[in-house]
Amino acid sequence: MSHYTIRIIGDVQGVSFRSFAKQQADALHITGTVRNMGDGSVEIIAEGSEENLKAFLAQCRRGPRYAKVDQVILQKGEEQGLQGFQITRSDTGHRPF
Repeated sequence: MSHYTIRIIGDVQGVSFRSFAKQQADALHITGTVRNMGDGSVEIIAEGSEENLKAFLAQCRRGPRYAKVDQVILQKGEEQGLQGFQITRSDTGHRPF
């Protein structure tokens, strides 16, 4: 199992990106969370097999129909044993990635 923090930058809020990410994660057996960030990006915490995470990342780079993904930033971390995949409350603050 691998763990990534993924930051999606572009026109990714207000286009159902979080719902899209959850749908893709559920189909690929990815666990974690997705939330909108105060800077207009989307943050995803994701855990799963490396193969499934690669497929998930490919979908995130594409995004839903009306999204425009400009950049995807990955940060590998330690597995946390996350359960399920949840859309979480938006972060209204600006945090550096």
